[in-house]
Amino acid sequence: MVDQSHPRLSVVEQCRLLSLPRSTFYYTPQGETPLNLTLMRRIDEQFLETPFYGVRQMTWHLRAEGTPVNEKRIRRLMRLMGLMPIYQRPKTSIRAKEHRIWPYLLRSLRIDRANHVWCADVTYIPMQRGFLYLTIIMDWATRKVLTWRLSNTLDAEPCVDALTEAIARHGAPEIMNTDQGSQFTSWAWTNALRQAGVRISMDGKGRFLDNIFVERLWRSLKYECVYLHAWSGGSEARRGIGAWVDFYNQRRPHTALAGRTPEAVYWQHRNLEQPDQQDRSVA
Repeated sequence: MVDQSHPRLSVVEQCRLLSLPRSTFYYTPQGETPLNLTLMRRIDEQFLETPFYGVRQMTWHLRAEGTPVNEKRIRRLMRLMGLMPIYQRPKTSIRAKEHRIWPYLLRSLRIDRANHVWCADVTYIPMQRGFLYLTIIMDWATRKVLTWRLSNTLDAEPCVDALTEAIARHGAPEIMNTDQGSQFTSWAWTNALRQAGVRISMDGKGRFLDNIFVERLWRSLKYECVYLHAWSGGSEARRGIGAWVDFYNQRRPHTALAGRTPEAVYWQHRNLEQPDQQDRSVA
């Protein structure tokens, strides 16, 4: 908006024409303090154990551990992390009020084949000096992670990018289920689904159990990978998460799949050979 190399207009003049304070133009956003990053890590760990903790309960819990915090700080950090407790609360949803909420379509629905239902979610990923957000697209019946994206914002764009890649690689599902987060109620997300002919399903407000398979994935990912590392930047985080997703899909036996891997079950459901088997047959 303001061009510092403009041949005729100085920065002062450009700011005046735009009614933009110079202090706003020169302001450099500051990251979270080390204390807040530590608090966010503890909140994330505790929320995996007690997803029904709201701001007040989380504040009490941290105080009991010896951390002097107030509700105002915990509320801000939990909103920054995109965390909401599972019970319903009036006027506290983080969804955009102007966005349409779609009905929940999975009640009493038998989901037993690949690409019948997909689900998507976003979670907070702590790092050594900062944090990122991880979006995943998962096949409900086989638990296979189809695509994922790391981002430094909670915008809809990374979610739409992941969805576009998943559809290009695997075809479109019949139904996509998500929570009511603003990313998933946005026009960009819902329009991408409608254009692909996908029916849209959304969890009830505050009901994380409607998307329980994604919540279980987050727990496994964080305890088996994220909490074991102190990544210094996005590149390290991408390599680490990418390696774990490959392990989860291709080598980690899954209890709900009778000890088989999500990758094997997914391709079995689709009556296709696994890519590695095809490579061996060609060789």
